Amino acid sequence: MATELVGYLASLMVAISLTMSNVWRLRWINLVGAALFATYGALVGARPVFVVNTFIACVNVYFLVALATRRDYFAYVDVTGPNVRMVQKFVEFYQDDVRRYFPDFDAGRLAGAHAYFVLRNVMPVGLFVYEPKAGGEIEILLDYVIPDYRDFRNAQFLFGAQEHLAREGYHTWVCRTTVPAHRDYLLAIGFRPVEGSPGTFRRSV
Repeated sequence: MATELVGYLASLMVAISLTMSNVWRLRWINLVGAALFATYGALVGARPVFVVNTFIACVNVYFLVALATRRDYFAYVDVTGPNVRMVQKFVEFYQDDVRRYFPDFDAGRLAGAHAYFVLRNVMPVGLFVYEPKAGGEIEILLDYVIPDYRDFRNAQFLFGAQEHLAREGYHTWVCRTTVPAHRDYLLAIGFRPVEGSPGTFRRSV
């Protein structure tokens, strides 16, 4: 019975991996599934199952190492003001996915906000929109990255490239969300919940 559970779990992990749009997650989950299948093959004496899934696991490890050590070129392009139509087109194209993480985002606020495309290897993979507020705070309206490039490297680059805001007198990023996945992302990149204000998170500029 325990051996069968290993086989069922392996099948489940492989099936889940095929639903992932993020390559990093796909590789990790598929690796776990292949490792479980290799274990299952060893337990039941199915040598072909063991050999093939050991090979698949090694392939996943190879590509995960390649992804982790790949050096990407990052840049950002200011698309505030005259380029707002370009930004609107980007939001419209990814609107369903944007709403998953930013259900309250209002595209009508783009005209009065600062907007940047995040470029990764010269490809626009993210859109960052914010509004400066009185008192030195900056409210983040949108911090969206397309699924294939959804890791922490974009955030590390973007927030590390905003030193000029501190020189202009801004000291705190503010972001509001009720979406669990977005909350987990904010906590992972250094934001902290504001006591007495549920759904509000802050981080120093």
